[in-house]
Amino acid sequence: APARRPRDHPGPPVGSPPGPARPGTKRLPQAIVVGVKKGGTRAVLEFIRVHPDVRALGTEPHFFDRNYDRGLEWYRSLMPRTLDSQITVEKTPSYFVTKEAPRRIFNMSRDTKLIVVVRNPVTRAISDYTQTLSKKPDIPTFEGLTFRNRSLGLVDTSWNAIRIGMYAVHLETWLQYFPLSQIHFVSGEKLITDPAGEMGKVQDFLGIKRVITDKHFYFNKTKGFPCLKKSESSGLPRCLGKSKGRTHVQIDPEVIEQLRDFYRPYNVKFYETVGQDFRWE
Repeated sequence: APARRPRDHPGPPVGSPPGPARPGTKRLPQAIVVGVKKGGTRAVLEFIRVHPDVRALGTEPHFFDRNYDRGLEWYRSLMPRTLDSQITVEKTPSYFVTKEAPRRIFNMSRDTKLIVVVRNPVTRAISDYTQTLSKKPDIPTFEGLTFRNRSLGLVDTSWNAIRIGMYAVHLETWLQYFPLSQIHFVSGEKLITDPAGEMGKVQDFLGIKRVITDKHFYFNKTKGFPCLKKSESSGLPRCLGKSKGRTHVQIDPEVIEQLRDFYRPYNVKFYETVGQDFRWE
């Protein structure tokens, strides 16, 4: 039976429309998109929630990294109501690089299915930098932040934009708690070129029918992204928001070459560990 609610359980948000409550129960998520930042996690979430057997939390709760002390009941209270046949999903891309996240998720449920959207770490870093730059225009150059010593080609692995792309390193922590069979890796590149194919594999992994197919997508040339013909809520076409598909900052090709060299061993290790070649070379 579900745990009794504590007395100070938060009520419905102020201003929420009256009317019949949604049927179903708020459940802890059975699947979490744990990473990675700038990999394509928002697209995966928006695409998967079109499925009738999936209910997703729209915002990032950051429970297993920033809000853990609020407790599981707080976390559960954020979740959408689901029927027994439905899966609850949330996404917070920073979990993948949070040391404590694998243990904390394991302690919630060792059966949690984990989805990681990965992308070429060099383009991921540039995308990450581009996002930061749009919020803080006076940060140093990409080159300046990338290297501890440019002439020696020493990369600064303490810079988050670089560190996140060292997938093999972060994955080791997850594999201390979860078998590979419980982690599904989505190619951020294929998500753009073949959204239906990538989402087909996600649906298989979640154990739900392949409902989302190429009928659901059209390619938007302006954005350079696939968009949904119908969204979950309104039945209108839906593309990702303005902040998605920003034009990347131009980076010196030599810097890109040095970064590719830096990431190569990590990529190879990652491919070998997960048994999947993402063709980033």
